Amino acid sequence: MRAMVLAAGLGTRLRPLTYELPKPMVPVLDRPVMAHILDLLDEHGFDDVIANLHYFPDTIRDYFGNRVSYRFEEELLGTAGGVRNCADFLTADGGFLIISGDALTDLDLRRFAERHRAAGGIATLAVKRVPDTREYGVVVHDSEGRISGFQEKPEPAEALSDLGNCGIYIFEPEIFDYFPPEAFVDWAQDVFPKLLENDVPFFIHELDEYWNDVGSLDELKSGTFDALTGELSLRVTGEQIAEGVTVGEGAQFEGVAKIEPPVWIGADVEIAADVRLQGPLAIGDGSRIGAGAALKDSIVLPGTEVAPGAILIGAIAGHTGILESMRRG
Repeated sequence: MRAMVLAAGLGTRLRPLTYELPKPMVPVLDRPVMAHILDLLDEHGFDDVIANLHYFPDTIRDYFGNRVSYRFEEELLGTAGGVRNCADFLTADGGFLIISGDALTDLDLRRFAERHRAAGGIATLAVKRVPDTREYGVVVHDSEGRISGFQEKPEPAEALSDLGNCGIYIFEPEIFDYFPPEAFVDWAQDVFPKLLENDVPFFIHELDEYWNDVGSLDELKSGTFDALTGELSLRVTGEQIAEGVTVGEGAQFEGVAKIEPPVWIGADVEIAADVRLQGPLAIGDGSRIGAGAALKDSIVLPGTEVAPGAILIGAIAGHTGILESMRRG
């Protein structure tokens, strides 16, 4: 089964980070979020992967090289239109997987594919129970998991379901028979309503695993910290030197006055004397923390310099040129 990573979006809710980086390249610990997605695909045997590009396309191409195939969109084609633009690649082996370029998840993709085959529908949507339906499009289904409707960010009192759409799908090639002729096509607005209208069977796969779409700065923090605590299982570099404290190769932190986990310190980080580190805290590769600084509940992005004596609480600290500071995946 082939796979596609949706990587063309603008990432407006992650600004100002996405003024200089496409959303899939926003770092989560030691690598961009899209690198974690590709690691997951590799782990589950998805060897043929394509990504659609639009915003800062060369940034993604230069980082991942020939690890992925690419399809550039001169104008954005929508969540489904971009997939149709890659239909020749995706349908070569039959059914195919679609995953958002900002998804942080440890979803068992083999189990997802087994559910799709067993259900026998044209599509299977990964869904997850969400605490607040006002933040998500929710999916309504029957006792067999067949989808019967959708609600877009309903008030909790009006919600018919608490299952949020994760933006991770498996489709059969026949899905393209239900696309409108227009170039710009959206799953929620165009394709899924057409399936319901034509009584075409499609199903849910409810996740037990972790999922976070890293679509906003708050979600970036929560996803990063969930990886620190182990709620999200990611393959991350570094050596665990104490419970909840992981340190990358070449990091210098001998003069640190206090480390309170969970803390992740990236490769080649330099931490001066009398620094206090209180988790949850992630310090990106190549960062410099000045003497006497105190950091808590924060992310320091790769290559960032924190001034001596500075105090960071609940912050995302960064700088221009983040990409140049990230280690190659």
